[in-house]
Amino acid sequence: MIVGLGNVGREYDATRHNVGFRVVDLLASDLKRSFRPGKGEYYISELHHAGEDVVLLKPTTFMNNSGIAVKSAIERFGVDPADLLVVCDDFNIPLGKLRIRKGGSDGGHNGVYSIIYHLNDDRFARLRCGIGTEEVVPGRDMADFVLSNFEADEIPEVEKMVKSAAEAVFVFINSGIQTAMNRFN
Repeated sequence: MIVGLGNVGREYDATRHNVGFRVVDLLASDLKRSFRPGKGEYYISELHHAGEDVVLLKPTTFMNNSGIAVKSAIERFGVDPADLLVVCDDFNIPLGKLRIRKGGSDGGHNGVYSIIYHLNDDRFARLRCGIGTEEVVPGRDMADFVLSNFEADEIPEVEKMVKSAAEAVFVFINSGIQTAMNRFN
């Protein structure tokens, strides 16, 4: 299961916090698939790729409650958390950079925190997409920052990062987390 994190609604489409949605949208588009409402608080796209059944998931619970949707979906589809990849933004990583990890802490990301909390498990992989800029300074309201749109001059770097993140997901599916980490970190 590949989960892209974001917030639903047109007003959030171009925000920094919706990079996860953008990555899974690109994956679905590349595979000529579309999303449909799931039997929970999420949109899904089911596919078969490289000998694997894959579910792309976009929670509709808003970022801070992503774990509710993820828990419902993994129970419905019988997915082990070790077979879950969560794609999210990270303001602590420079814009355009990717970081893949096998598991661990939430890293200060409320969506990842919610998933860990609701699953009571942190053994899932994360693909963090850098949205940080030099303007990210201590004391700045991070909620305002992550809910802001990218600047016009940032968009080419964002599009390149989203494409690289989608490639990293394909490597994760085809060859596993270690190969994806070696290639994209």
